[in-house]
Amino acid sequence: MTTPVQARSFDAAAAVYAANRPSYPPALLDAVEEMAGFGLAGSRVADVGAGTGLGTALLHARGARVAAVEPGDGMAAQFRRTLPGVPLVRGDGDHLPLRSGSCDLVTYAQAWHWTDPERSVPEARRVLRPGGGLALWWNDSDATVPWVASQDARLRRFFGAEEAAAQEGGGPAEDDGFPRRLPTGLDFTTRRIPWTRRVPLDVHLANLGSYSDFLMIGPEAAGAFLEPERERLAALFPDGMVEERYVVSLAVTHP
Repeated sequence: MTTPVQARSFDAAAAVYAANRPSYPPALLDAVEEMAGFGLAGSRVADVGAGTGLGTALLHARGARVAAVEPGDGMAAQFRRTLPGVPLVRGDGDHLPLRSGSCDLVTYAQAWHWTDPERSVPEARRVLRPGGGLALWWNDSDATVPWVASQDARLRRFFGAEEAAAQEGGGPAEDDGFPRRLPTGLDFTTRRIPWTRRVPLDVHLANLGSYSDFLMIGPEAAGAFLEPERERLAALFPDGMVEERYVVSLAVTHP
């Protein structure tokens, strides 16, 4: 779990986050339905730590009766601009502002690592109906791709830590087992879903710059990494389009 200050660093960059962060492939929601054991259409879903609504939008498009839970002022404001017709309540996974037994599914898209599992697991259990599901997922860069692995190594060196820039999808997926720490005492089924998006170099760099590690150090310090990175990638992708490779790590349980 990282600090509340780091978690709230996104509020000042919500528009950049919304414009440049990757979404998720349709295969992810297919897998959620399969592993949860029921369809999303008509299901009551709470998307916790919804941010600007990247995951919420996909759940809504599947026909879920989804409500978002988001603690940050800036992220919530951007969510309302992006998805004005989707309910949004202010709160976090450690204190869900939802009725007991009111949800078929609770989802965390790129957000579980901001919670305290000693609080968020009981809260998920409380708001879920009997037989309901808890689904956690993350986008991780695919370090089996050589240029991605090289960039990940540079990120780790820049921040001086093995896990640098990994919390929101910048770090490599592990080779042995599930790449994220899951709460103990729950029987999770896991799956990893590879996918690709092709974006302009500016979008790729803006995505990197929206990681909390960069937001915490400020734009001038971040430029010490991002400006040389632009030169490296411009040589690697001369048409100016970067093919980003990801693996979505999905874990589903019935707590």
